[in-house]
Amino acid sequence: MNKLKTVLLSYGMSGKIFHAPFIELHSGFELIGAWERSKKLIQNDYPNVKSYATIEELLADDIDLVIVNTPVDTHFQYAEQAINAGKHLIVEKSFTTTVEEAECLKKIAKEKGLKLAVYQNRRWDSDFKTVKSILEENVLGEIVEAEIRFDRYNPQLSAKKWKESKNDGAGVLKDLGPHIIDQALCLFGYPNAVFADIRNLRENSLNDDNIDILLYYSDKRVRLHAGFFNKEQVPGFIIQGRKGSFFKSRADIQEDVLKTGKKPNLVDWGKEPIENEGLLNISLNGETIRKTIPTIPGNYYDFFEGVYHSIINNSIEPVTANDGLKVMQIIEAAIESSNQKKVIDL
Repeated sequence: MNKLKTVLLSYGMSGKIFHAPFIELHSGFELIGAWERSKKLIQNDYPNVKSYATIEELLADDIDLVIVNTPVDTHFQYAEQAINAGKHLIVEKSFTTTVEEAECLKKIAKEKGLKLAVYQNRRWDSDFKTVKSILEENVLGEIVEAEIRFDRYNPQLSAKKWKESKNDGAGVLKDLGPHIIDQALCLFGYPNAVFADIRNLRENSLNDDNIDILLYYSDKRVRLHAGFFNKEQVPGFIIQGRKGSFFKSRADIQEDVLKTGKKPNLVDWGKEPIENEGLLNISLNGETIRKTIPTIPGNYYDFFEGVYHSIINNSIEPVTANDGLKVMQIIEAAIESSNQKKVIDL
């Protein structure tokens, strides 16, 4: 098997938790190292890899794939440098800070014949996979209304300065927003219009930290919400169809398990506790059927499997640059809508 020589552009939480363990697990990747500006930590976990002092040193090395997992406002700059150096790319969400940047990266990657995947890992969460399965089975009938939420309770500002400083990549709209927007687009397609209410609710917050977005479709309405004042969690997914409803908590365990230091596997990874199963309530042949639905295990490994085949076998990326561009179009429309207090046609 050809191994893709892979590097990270940082080794903070995302590099340590979301990327390196799955690169190590997948036999088609070889972790070469990471760019570390101050703290030199990667060799504590992977003694045989390199710690690069500069991005120029990293890009000059014999590598195939660069993972851009730095703050959002640096994504375009670093991704463009990597593409111009002839490297394939994984870019974390939010893909870029603007639609213009997203279009530019998509264009130059295509011109150079390079693969560019956007790291929308929440497509491989157990909860989302289960919701997607319910919709594919059409047990709810025609969908008329849906709500997707990414709620947390964290009224205090983050200790990470780049998250709380005023910059083009900060704020919940470009942090949690890409997850729920991407999930909505996967489930329901591209909407006709957008309305949004974007606010700062935490004390001394410089950036948006509460978002409500309505996606308009000809046959349904989809509400997206994310914020930091949800002490009592409500279902992360509420799907209403003409035959009934499906409720599912946002309960994927992968992130929490990875934070304990446990390594992923291909046997029993990503299984939610049974008490988090979704609730299906439908009318069938005049009778009510109300039951829990077993959760499909999640595994971020499948994203990396898709990236591997996209590069080695020239197949489509698991999340394309065009997918990332569509999310940015919704984000920009949401900002315009909130500022003008009006519906924005797409």
